[in-house]
Amino acid sequence: MNDGAAKRVKVTQTGSPIRRPKVQRETLIGLGLNKMNRSRILEDTPAVRGMIAKVRHMVRVEEVE
Repeated sequence: MNDGAAKRVKVTQTGSPIRRPKVQRETLIGLGLNKMNRSRILEDTPAVRGMIAKVRHMVRVEEVE
């Protein structure tokens, strides 16, 4: 199918950044998320996975073909 193509993940914001630490708010912005229920499709890299891990309680992650 698409061998050699980078894997991608769909990240959807499910939690509000209100009353969250500044680091978590900045991480959501770094992922391209700024409002509830917004989604972004990102490359599945260690850097992106690390950012997702910081805000795992506020996002939903799905594998994308």
